[in-house]
Amino acid sequence: MRDGVVLRADLMRPEAGGPFPVLVYRTPYNKSAAETDSTIFQHAAERGYAVVIQDVRGRYASDGEFVPYFHEGQDGYDTIEWASHQPWSSGTVGTIGASYPGAVQWLAAVERPPHLQAMAPAMTFSTPRCFFYCGGAFDLSWPEWILENIAPDVREKKGLAGPRTPEAARAAYAPDAARILAFLPLTALPDLRDVAPWYYEWLGHPPEDPWWNWAEIRGKYGAVNPSVAVLNLSGWYDDDYGLDGAISNFSGLVAARTGQSVAAGLPAAAAQRSAASPVDARAALVLGAWVHGVAATARSASGEREFGPNAAMDYDDVVLSWMDLRLKNDATGWKQQKAVRYFLMGENAWHDADTWPPPAHNVPYFLIGPPEGGTRGGLAPSRGRGAASSVFTSDPARPFTDPYGNAPGAHDYRRLQRGTSDSVVFETAPLPSDLDVAGRITAEIYLSCDSPDADLWLRLYDVAPDGTAFNLMSPGLDVQRASLRGPGSRQLLTPGKPVRISFTNLPTANRFLAGHRLRVQISGEFAPHFSRNLHTGELETVSATMQAATMTILHDASHPSRLLLPVTNWTPTGPPDRGGKPVTRRDIPPGD
Repeated sequence: MRDGVVLRADLMRPEAGGPFPVLVYRTPYNKSAAETDSTIFQHAAERGYAVVIQDVRGRYASDGEFVPYFHEGQDGYDTIEWASHQPWSSGTVGTIGASYPGAVQWLAAVERPPHLQAMAPAMTFSTPRCFFYCGGAFDLSWPEWILENIAPDVREKKGLAGPRTPEAARAAYAPDAARILAFLPLTALPDLRDVAPWYYEWLGHPPEDPWWNWAEIRGKYGAVNPSVAVLNLSGWYDDDYGLDGAISNFSGLVAARTGQSVAAGLPAAAAQRSAASPVDARAALVLGAWVHGVAATARSASGEREFGPNAAMDYDDVVLSWMDLRLKNDATGWKQQKAVRYFLMGENAWHDADTWPPPAHNVPYFLIGPPEGGTRGGLAPSRGRGAASSVFTSDPARPFTDPYGNAPGAHDYRRLQRGTSDSVVFETAPLPSDLDVAGRITAEIYLSCDSPDADLWLRLYDVAPDGTAFNLMSPGLDVQRASLRGPGSRQLLTPGKPVRISFTNLPTANRFLAGHRLRVQISGEFAPHFSRNLHTGELETVSATMQAATMTILHDASHPSRLLLPVTNWTPTGPPDRGGKPVTRRDIPPGD
């Protein structure tokens, strides 16, 4: 590397011929294990590629000190440029990988390596504000990731006590998980001090801190060389950051390249058409029904929800066909004719579109209070009569808990939605016809709280006639901290004063079949996924003092809490509010 640190890699290439286009894969998880676990490297060599499989800085065979993501921009640049100048290289380089090996691709691309021509980042992030944190809450999957994936090699390198293989680390973490996830304050957790000192530096910087900009991808898409072709992949049940990342990175890149086209003299309309084209914009997006991980793309189910064999994808073939198209000018294997391909759950079929989101009619669904004596509110395109508010208790000492823990994918949550005191539920009547929702659901929820801060979780479910209630996404994009409801620094609540909490990014593509219901459940926690709001105004990173809070959801005429559903097959049977016109930001009453 440019600072003299040596990173080591393995090379796979065809037995004869050359030079070859090069694919670079960079991992913190052990290059040797990757070669055993993944089939794409062998398939790539069989298709005429040289493949560089590298341990990132400080991991396994590579020298240096590992600090997650921090060095990946410059190290990725240097690795790409090194690969392009080898005698077996044609000078044309692409990058592949999912999750961390996906993130390193974007971090390198914004450094603009001259010989990078194609990327296929899958299931990775776009912003640290939806990766280390989300909605203002800290992601509690990090301790498990560190202890199971990172710590064993650190202990081996530094001679530290403790498990030194991933298998032993997983066995050691399991009995300690509940204690670690509940530990407060977060910065006082002793378990990671010796193996991950950088974890505590993360905790010292709240999400609004500009310190995080070193890991930011959003806003940097214009730095990516316009010749670089990018295939983004994720799934509806991917981890929150992976789904958001694929969509945000695709959309941001297209928007940046639209601007570049306009600046180059193209009319705006022509530039938009250019940006929407997979050939001219050199950007594509694939959204399946998968959970996190490449292996999930070959399955027909996510958690308990079965989508049929059509849901599976040959990841190796799709990625390598993209590389064939972009590095070899060979379109034989690339079947996707439009920029976007997405899987519509419920219909269980793939759809192609020029853009994401696809064209849709934004339909408001208003929260309606339960009738007198009732425990469940309504949800409808027009306001209805009911109680003006719904009340529940949020107690971080006894948090509202996900019964499926960290099990990924769709699950039947009906047993969690029976009108308890720690959440409120709203649902539609049985739908008279199929309702296709594809794009970004948004929500405006009016909250009054008796504490200076709170978190609001808004979970969405597809409820079948038999009562099965499947979640539409993994936790994370559906939480918002009230004190971070606006831009800039924290704004604590004035107890009893209503505020508007916005959920601006709830992506899905789901057909709610006739007879099904859309259900919304609102709570103050959804443990154990993210850190708990203490309701004191103090941060959980530095305090363990907590108190229960009374949470009041307002849904009267002056506080019209509602969802906006992007409906692609909307046929009004009567005039919904706003006369059935697409709802814009101007339709939403201002907050505090």
